[in-house]
Amino acid sequence: MAALRTYIIVRTLMTIPIVFTLLTIVFIILRVMPGDPITAMVGMKAPPEYIERLKEEAGLNKPYHVQYVNYILGIIRGDFGRSLIWGKRPVLAEILDHLPATIELTIFGFIVSIIIGLITGTVAGVKCYTKVDTTLRLYSIIAYALFIPWLGMMFQLIFGVYLKILPIGGRIDPGLTVGWNTVTGLYVLDGIITGRYDIVLNALQHLILPSLTLGIVLSGAYTRLVRANMIDVLSQDFIRAARARGLSELKVLRHALKNAFIPILTMMGLQFAILLTGAVLTETTFSWPGMGTFLLERIKYVDYTTIQGTIVFFAIFVSVVNLVVDILYALIDPRIRY
Repeated sequence: MAALRTYIIVRTLMTIPIVFTLLTIVFIILRVMPGDPITAMVGMKAPPEYIERLKEEAGLNKPYHVQYVNYILGIIRGDFGRSLIWGKRPVLAEILDHLPATIELTIFGFIVSIIIGLITGTVAGVKCYTKVDTTLRLYSIIAYALFIPWLGMMFQLIFGVYLKILPIGGRIDPGLTVGWNTVTGLYVLDGIITGRYDIVLNALQHLILPSLTLGIVLSGAYTRLVRANMIDVLSQDFIRAARARGLSELKVLRHALKNAFIPILTMMGLQFAILLTGAVLTETTFSWPGMGTFLLERIKYVDYTTIQGTIVFFAIFVSVVNLVVDILYALIDPRIRY
């Protein structure tokens, strides 16, 4: 237990310089990019005094070292700055308004990818070098190579336009939002908490197509990884010993999958971070009001502080996810210690 505690402390301390480096890189990249973000936002014909006032509000008229210190201190305080447009709300408030939509889509897309990947990978590993294995390996290649907008539009065309059984965009029907207060921002969870099962059903209907789109594309990587690990584990001595003792094939597979799951867990953590930060295409395709469409909108309007704050938020979030994955990795495999 002491070794595990030491590992967690050391791994947490190692995350701090990683996050600090990410923040520094974001700061440098956004400052060395050509052009003036304020002039790009308001246009070349804007009065110079107006441009200077906006620069002062954004803190861009100060020397770079002063900007950097203020930037780091602000992040430590949880201050990501204020938007330059539309009421100039705090960037963190804007992020928290859109984050629940992305988290909900990420969770369901993640679940779909895990279920499909574990099933197809396990079957391919057990039936290795057969026609079934070849078919599933071909599926993994095709799934991984699919273009998300194309797959999403195919689903919209089939299930939304032709069959008319699923909605093709948005998180929920507009009429259901009247007089309904969200608790967490996750509509499925909020519907359960408030007893509004019509909300739950409607939100799930809107989640099916984007979740399938994300899940199918990412399941290909899981299929290949699970297959490779299952083949390796099933060839080991403890599996042969378990079969020799007369254990059922289901119990043998359960033990094999548990041992093959350690590298898969690492992939799950990385994929979850990718899902969260890379859902721009899916959200755009399905008009999903999450972080992807939010960031794309602010890039369009050159909202400099919001773009910076959103990228920094994602960087911190990905670092935290990786830390949690490493800790779970150590809990599953007792051999991993410092």
